[in-house]
Amino acid sequence: MHAFLRRAVSAPGGRRGKWLFLALWLLVTLALGPLAGKLGDVEDTGANVFLPRGAESARVNTELEKFRTDSIMPAVVVYTGEGARAKAAADRTAFMKFVPAGEKVSGPIPSEDGKALMTVVPLDSEDEITDKVEELRGIAGAGAPPGVDVEVGGPAGSLTDSVAVFDDLDATLLIATGLVVTVLLLITYRSPVLWLLPLISVGFAIVLTQVATYLLAKYAGLPVNPQSSGVMLVLVFGVGTDYALLLIARYREELHRHRDRHEAMRVALRRSGPAILASAATIAVGLACLAFADINSSRSLGLVGTVGVVCGFLAMVTALPALLVLLGRWVFWPLVPKYGTPARKPRTVWSRIGHAVALRPRWSWLSSVAVTGVLALSTAGISLGLTSADMFQDKPESVIAQERISEHYPSGASDPARIVTATDRAAEVRAAASAVDGVARVENGGDRTPDGGLTLLSVVLEGAPDSQEAKDTIDDLREAVRPMGALVGGTTAETLDTQRAADRDLTTVIPIVLLVVLAVLIWLLRALVAPLLLLATVVLSYLGALGASNLLFEHVLGFAGVDWAIPLMGFVFLVALGIDYNIFLMHRVKEETARLGHGRGVLEGLTSTGGVITSAGIVLAATFAVFTVLPLVSMAQLGVLVGIGVLLDTFLVRTVLVPALALDLGRWFWWPGRLFSRPVRGERHAAVGAAAPDPVHEPS
Repeated sequence: MHAFLRRAVSAPGGRRGKWLFLALWLLVTLALGPLAGKLGDVEDTGANVFLPRGAESARVNTELEKFRTDSIMPAVVVYTGEGARAKAAADRTAFMKFVPAGEKVSGPIPSEDGKALMTVVPLDSEDEITDKVEELRGIAGAGAPPGVDVEVGGPAGSLTDSVAVFDDLDATLLIATGLVVTVLLLITYRSPVLWLLPLISVGFAIVLTQVATYLLAKYAGLPVNPQSSGVMLVLVFGVGTDYALLLIARYREELHRHRDRHEAMRVALRRSGPAILASAATIAVGLACLAFADINSSRSLGLVGTVGVVCGFLAMVTALPALLVLLGRWVFWPLVPKYGTPARKPRTVWSRIGHAVALRPRWSWLSSVAVTGVLALSTAGISLGLTSADMFQDKPESVIAQERISEHYPSGASDPARIVTATDRAAEVRAAASAVDGVARVENGGDRTPDGGLTLLSVVLEGAPDSQEAKDTIDDLREAVRPMGALVGGTTAETLDTQRAADRDLTTVIPIVLLVVLAVLIWLLRALVAPLLLLATVVLSYLGALGASNLLFEHVLGFAGVDWAIPLMGFVFLVALGIDYNIFLMHRVKEETARLGHGRGVLEGLTSTGGVITSAGIVLAATFAVFTVLPLVSMAQLGVLVGIGVLLDTFLVRTVLVPALALDLGRWFWWPGRLFSRPVRGERHAAVGAAAPDPVHEPS
């Protein structure tokens, strides 16, 4: 069985295997490629996409499907300034053509201070509502007298602005990420050809990922939304390129030791394959732990990301090796690896760093912990939660409209809370709701389901829909109507439910992720102390990245706070991706320790992997940095947090902290594994000596 696995792992680099795997990838791409373009057909853009499972507000949205008026979504047009009355009256006539049968335009409704007018235009949500809103904005903005400001907002305006954020998101991310990765690969390899091979392999991975995601969403209920599909593309690019860098570096190293390129690739796959597999398993299983989250968007992001990582892994260990051996050594031109020459220079930047760490390992890891700890202190000042106005980097028109409404009307007038109740208890519920502090009014009348069993009441709150005052009112409102079996929903209720679910998800998902990642590390390293320390370093790195990101959000980027989902999303991504580099490093350290002893093995592992892991970290950080150009603040924050965390892992944790801990603990680092039981005399002295300019150690 072991021999079969060895042959299977090395098959993509074989003389016949390369043709088989390339033919298979081309067949898959040509035959299934058209399905990749259908991914948008299965993306969920419904009302509950970003809400917690089973939340009361989500249940209200489900109940709303039973109402005739559920197909109605209002646009709210706000006029301010002298001379607005004539403009509002003229627009009202023009707006009539957009109103479905049986509905009417409300207003213009004057504010109590006489400084604003509000017109409510009901739109059929089953039509192209974003196109209708754009037409409304065109009419409202045309011919406005000097000094009169007109904004179109309300639920229909907010939906239109939100859709604009995700419009062409996949194409934008794909192009931007492709350009970033191309530039970095050109800098890394300085070859006119080699950079193409990782990109071609990533292209195979993306097609397979989109096809698999489409099929799983269509036939297995995999939750997909525009946000998760966009993040999936960046993740496949990032981890796929990381695995390509690791494999190519090991292949180049083996080309110095083997005359036959097929044999060099077989050795490279056997020696780097376990590290790549462990990395992919850690990331995939870590992301899959988000299936335990309550928030639907978090679950979608985790499960879709898992599919992307698995497909990226398959492409990088099959398509990429086949392409490399097919083209031969010349693909590295002008830096072609020659058989029999040293794999690297006797003295490198990484050997110097290793020498410095080996001289004072305890001081090195204590200093690293101190630096990261100082950054982590800023987490104490994090302000969690973003209002609707804070969700966009550039304030959209619907947010401005809401601000105008809040200035001149009861803040909740444009976006009331909704109560679904049994019709025979509607009067009782109305009376209870009206008596709640913070309720401005309960609108007259109420819509009923066709069978008359349920009634929908609209409740205008005194506070702005995203204010703490409004959230407190929702709690009181739910308490008041719960004895009658009524449900309270609406935008404010959705925000409140999401906030509380995010807190629950943190306490549920984080322990699961830590246990899963620890299990993978124990399996890989066959030890207990090393996995515990590696996991601790990644958690510390996450806290440092979160603190550093918060400083940027507050003092540089000017964000009002941190989105509720970011701490959990950032934790899962950074623990999974951060442990990635520790896996790459420690797998090589374990290999070298078995050959050279612990001290020299640690430094040889650091020197051998330093360049490739640094390149991989820069590429991954740069791919996530693409998120910062998106208009949605939460996406930008995720990109900043993951980017900073990956760089901390790359340049501090993996370069200094982990090697220093390993050297300071000596063979106890591997307790109770096999490497613990083979002590080497003069370990510290040997380690320091190994960091000096030595020739490259060839395997015996």
